[in-house]
Amino acid sequence: MRRLAGGLVCFAACLGGALATHAQSDPPAPPAAPPIVLQAAHLFDGRSGKLVSPGRIVVRGTKIESIGSDAPAPAGARVIDLGDATLMPGIIDAHTHIAGDYDASWTNGFYNSMMRLPVEQSYYAARNARATLQAGVTTVREVGAADLIDVALRNAINAGLEDGPRMLVAVHAIGSTGGHCDAPAFPPGTVRTFGEADGVCNGADSCRRAVREQLKYGADVIKICASGGVLSESDPVDVPQLTPAELSAIVDEAHAWRRKVAAHAHGDLAARLAVEAGVDSIEHGSFLTPETLQLMQRKGTYLVPTRMAVNFVLKQAGTYPPKVGDKARAAAGSHGRMMHDAMRIGVRMAYGTDAGVYPHGENAREFGDYVDLGMDPAKALMTSSVGAATLLGIDAETGTLEAGKFADIVAVPGNVLDNVRATEHPRFVMKQGKIVRDAP
Repeated sequence: MRRLAGGLVCFAACLGGALATHAQSDPPAPPAAPPIVLQAAHLFDGRSGKLVSPGRIVVRGTKIESIGSDAPAPAGARVIDLGDATLMPGIIDAHTHIAGDYDASWTNGFYNSMMRLPVEQSYYAARNARATLQAGVTTVREVGAADLIDVALRNAINAGLEDGPRMLVAVHAIGSTGGHCDAPAFPPGTVRTFGEADGVCNGADSCRRAVREQLKYGADVIKICASGGVLSESDPVDVPQLTPAELSAIVDEAHAWRRKVAAHAHGDLAARLAVEAGVDSIEHGSFLTPETLQLMQRKGTYLVPTRMAVNFVLKQAGTYPPKVGDKARAAAGSHGRMMHDAMRIGVRMAYGTDAGVYPHGENAREFGDYVDLGMDPAKALMTSSVGAATLLGIDAETGTLEAGKFADIVAVPGNVLDNVRATEHPRFVMKQGKIVRDAP
C-alpha cells in the first residue's frame, strides 16, 4: 500500500511538472471576438411580460453587455439586423428525453431501444441535441436516460465536442420494481433485473441508495416516478408507485446534496404524496384535483404540464398497444381540465414538453398549446423564461434578457405576442454568445 501511495505521489509530481512545462509553452490566446449587436423590430425580455419596440442587445463574449432600444454599439462591433422579428430569451425546456428517440412505430421504437448499443445510441442523442438547439432551445433538463448517455452528451456539449443545449441531467429515473421507471415485464431470465444503480428501489433505504447512485455518476437533478405512466404497458397510470417513506428518503437525500426532485405523476394521490414529501415539481399532472393543485400553490411546487406530449399521444393512441392507447385517451381526457384549474388557482408553471414522445426539434409548440387553453401569450412565454429558469435554479445565469446573463437569444418572425406560434419558426439562435443558427 505504501509503494502504491509513493507511486501516486511520484506520478502526481511528474504530471504537475509536465503540465507546468506545457503551460509555459502554450501559444498566446487568440484575440477576443468582436462584440455583436442584435437588433430587431421587437424585444421580449422574458421578465416584464411586455414587448419593447425596437429591440437591441449588445453581446460581448458569452454574456449580454447591455440591452435597450438606445444601447450604443461598441467600436468594431458586428451589427446583425433581424428586421421584422422579436428577440426573446432562448427557450428552456424542463422535461426532455434527448438521449432517446421518437419513432412513429411504437414497436419499432421498442426494438431499437433494446437492440442499439450505447455508443450507437449516443450518435442519435447527439443528432437530437442539435435539432433541439436549432429549434431555439438553449437549455434542457433531461429527466432520465439509459446507459449514462445523458451524462456523456452533457459532458461532450460542455467540452465543445458537440452542438446542443446546456443540459441538466438526471441519469436514471428512480422508481419501484414493476413501475413506470422499471424495465418492461420481460419473461424472467431474458433481461437482467434492474437495481438501485438503474434507479429501481424498494424501501426507504434502498431508495436513498438509488439517489446516491445517480449522484455518483453526475446527476444534476433527481427524477422519480411517483405514479404509473402512459407509455408503459404493465402499470396503471394513476396508481402511486412510491410510499411516503420512500418519497421522503429520496427528497431528503437529494436536497441534502442541493439537488432538486422532479416527480413524474399523472395520478392525483401520487402527486399529493410527492408534494407533501417536498418534491420541487410535478411532471404531467393529468388527473390532479383542485385540492392537490391548491396544495402545490401553497407550497410553491411547480407544475411542468408537457401539454404537447399529451396532445401528441392522443393523436397516436390508435397505433399503440391497447393498454397504452387506453391510458393515453384517459390522460388526455383529464389534462385540459387540470390545466384550467391550475391557471385559475395560480400554480407556478415551468415549460416542459416531454421531447422524445414527439419528434425532437418541435419543442416550441408547447407555447401555442398553452395559449389554446386560454393562457395569455406573455405568460405562456414566461413559463420558460422565468418559470423554467427558476425551477432549474439557473435564473441568475439565463432565462431572461438582462445585462450580465448568458447571451441565450432567439429571434422569431414578427410580433411574438400577436402570434406565439412564431416560436416554432426561429430565424436566429444564439447560445452563450455563439451563433448556432444565423438568419438567412
